[in-house]
Amino acid sequence: MTIYVDHPKTAEEIDKPCKGIQRILEARISDLGTFTVRRVLPSQHQHMVGPWIFFDHFGPIDFPPYEGMDIRPHPHINMATVTYLFEGELTHRDSTGATQVIKPGAVNVMFAGKGIVHSERTPDHLKATGYTAHGLQLWLAMPEEIEQDEPDFFHFTAEEVRPFTTGAVTGRLMMGEAYGVRSAVKTFSPTLYFEASLPKGADLTLPTHVSEIGLYVINGRLQDGETLIDPGMMAVSTNHDGIKVVALEDTHIIVIGGEPLGHRYIWWNFVSSSADRIKQAAYDWDARLFPEIPTDHDERIPLPEKKP
Repeated sequence: MTIYVDHPKTAEEIDKPCKGIQRILEARISDLGTFTVRRVLPSQHQHMVGPWIFFDHFGPIDFPPYEGMDIRPHPHINMATVTYLFEGELTHRDSTGATQVIKPGAVNVMFAGKGIVHSERTPDHLKATGYTAHGLQLWLAMPEEIEQDEPDFFHFTAEEVRPFTTGAVTGRLMMGEAYGVRSAVKTFSPTLYFEASLPKGADLTLPTHVSEIGLYVINGRLQDGETLIDPGMMAVSTNHDGIKVVALEDTHIIVIGGEPLGHRYIWWNFVSSSADRIKQAAYDWDARLFPEIPTDHDERIPLPEKKP
């Protein structure tokens, strides 16, 4: 998915120093051509949450027959994409030779390392009938010492993603540890990622073992004291001693977090601790020096005219 660093429509500063929610970010709409996404990270007011540097929420999108998501081959460096679907399917292909159909509830982790190319396309059987697409794509920045490692690919089925229950709240832990459950999904630094469903009136206290945390509302509505969190909003804290939210209606949320890694540069599809490395990656993609996807190399997303 192609991005530039731009600014959110709105961002409210919450005056709760040293604890609780400190900032509310509102997703802005980003047009990817055949569909739009709600993009929260990166923003002018919050570059990262822990190691997470990119947060896109797409759908629900009802595609008619013979249409779908066809994201042509494009490159990444020094980060990992993390794809998670609620509805629909995507076929992932990359230059390591991996081909994987991503289904709802599975976690797909692609480690870009020194350079990888991938595509994400709707499977033919869904294109033939029409379907609904709904999901998330997030990006993880990497610790500097592994940014330039060899690319790799990891897939965890829905059955491998561990459920949890706390009070009236049910959830699924995609990465990290929370509520007495530890995920088996690959991580690269202290990382948290889970989804949860809160029935109306239920409350949830967010984990305190990570120093940075973000709570995003898929649908429904939450309250933390006098702060309301509506769909498309992310409540962020980078220094907290416990956040307790209450569901004002049935609510579906995503929580991300972890420990900060320090400043990262981001331009187009590239994330790195080195600005020079991003400039080199731009040159390499333009010069066709990246590896190709063995089964999907007839198309590509060109380098933007605006150079890094």
